[in-house]
Formats: sequence, structure tokens, C-alpha cells
Amino acid sequence: MPSTLTLRILGKLRTAPGGLFDCGVDFTDGPGASRPVAHVERELPPDGIPAYLAARQSGARSFVLWADESRQARVATLVTLSTSGGRAQFQVLGPQGEPLGVLTRDKAFSRGLRTRWTVSRAGAPDAVGYKGRLFWWGVWWLCAPLLPLLLVALVFGGGGGDFPRGPRRIKWRSGGQVPLEFKSSGNAVRLHAPDLDWRLGAALTALIPSFDGWIGDAWDARKD
Repeated sequence: MPSTLTLRILGKLRTAPGGLFDCGVDFTDGPGASRPVAHVERELPPDGIPAYLAARQSGARSFVLWADESRQARVATLVTLSTSGGRAQFQVLGPQGEPLGVLTRDKAFSRGLRTRWTVSRAGAPDAVGYKGRLFWWGVWWLCAPLLPLLLVALVFGGGGGDFPRGPRRIKWRSGGQVPLEFKSSGNAVRLHAPDLDWRLGAALTALIPSFDGWIGDAWDARKD
């Protein structure tokens, strides 16, 4: 049975020794109840939040997954290796700085019609996944002229709800297998390969939604 990692985007969770966590990652293994396994926050450069926000416009990301709310032990760290030509590469490191894997994001239309995510691990073939299915992207673009009307209805209709998004599901394939997938509903990554390090999956669970929100809506884009 696959394990599931789910991102919980937080409002304002203050913890000692101070500061705000941006989100948390919960882990579910089989039929058991979910449990928190990581607390996520941005790792800011010396010039602080303005420098982070400026760098993220080019695709850069940097964050820490803490094992505890007091920030005493790291689960993993994600750092940017490069951003150029529509491609952004990130390395995930363990608590002692050991490499766990590399995550690569190729923007839509840079190396294909859809956004492509690649998960690379030592000793294993690359796992490649594409955001959404071509059929549902076709439906999405056919309905795109109606989106302004839907936005007006949401704003003035008083019914609440979220603005419609494009297809989000990602299914990775490697050697004829599906080692992991990102679910279209919610921010959850399912790990089907038992040898896939859950810490790498947790970093991926936090990374994908940082690219998936509307302008200023992503969890790592807040200005405070």
C-alpha cells in the first residue's frame, strides 16, 4: 500500500524560538492515521525576504524541513542548483548535508507542451512526470474564455469556493513503473516505490505547490 505525504499550508503558527512556519507535511502509511513529520519554512538569504522574493521570480527556491517545532533537527533542506532556459533544478539534502536526490522542473513549452517534473536519485533511473493530461488541458483551454465570468461570480455571488485551476495531477514513470504521483485534489504525493526516500518525497510535496498558486498566492510568496 502506498504512503502519502500531504502539505498543510498554515496561516500563522508561532513557535519558539520565534518566527513563523509556512506549512507542514503529514505522513500516512497505509490505513494508519496521518502524523506530522516536517515543519517547513523558507531559508532566507542574507538580504531577507525581498531578496528571496526577487530570486523566486526566476524559479529559485530554498526551504528547510524541520523535524520539530523548536527547529532543533533538520529533516531535509532544499537548495537551488540552477535556473535558466525555463529549467529549474533543486537538490535535496539530508540532515548532515548528504544528497538525497535532484528535482528538475521544466516549464511548459520550454521542452514540451506540459510542465515536466523529473526526480533523480543515485542508483535509480530518472522518474519523469508531466503536469495534467493532454485531454484535460484541451478542455481547460476550450473553457478559458469563461474564466472571467467565473471569477466575477465567485467575487460577487457570495458563494465562496476556489477559482478554477488547470489540471494538476502528475504521474511519474520510470522503467515501466509509477514510483510516485501528485494528486490533483489537495497537495499530496503518493509514494509507490518502497525504496524511495520519504524525505525526498516530502521536499517534492512542498516544492510543487510553490509553483502552483496564482500570483502572490503560493505558500512561499508571502511578504512578511
